[in-house]
Amino acid sequence: MSLIVLYVATAAIFLVADAVMLSSVMKPLFERHLGDELRDGIRYVPATVFYMFYVGVVLYFVSAPALREGTALLPVALNAALLGAFAYGTYEFTSYAVMARWHASMVAADFAWGTLLTAGSAVIGLAITRALTAA
Repeated sequence: MSLIVLYVATAAIFLVADAVMLSSVMKPLFERHLGDELRDGIRYVPATVFYMFYVGVVLYFVSAPALREGTALLPVALNAALLGAFAYGTYEFTSYAVMARWHASMVAADFAWGTLLTAGSAVIGLAITRALTAA
């Protein structure tokens, strides 16, 4: 039961925070540099697959072991930040290396955001789970 709470809490934090950041910062940034190369809307199926899978990976490598072992939140934040930097860095640095209009500001913003988002979601999701399942 605690793994379900952990997944739902982490996913909710991740999705809400990412939706705010995507709409307020990332979309204008990407529009400025990519313009008409962006779609008018998003493809929901691949977005859903990514979010579900990514949160599952965060749980598998960081949050579930921390929940099981009672790990302090600081090491959780560090491990999740490293995972986020790896995942978002792979996308951003590869895109920058091979796409003509990919801009360094897009790399910096999304790389930093993915690192922070992953760490924050893992820590807050774990804290919520611990609080709700402590009884």
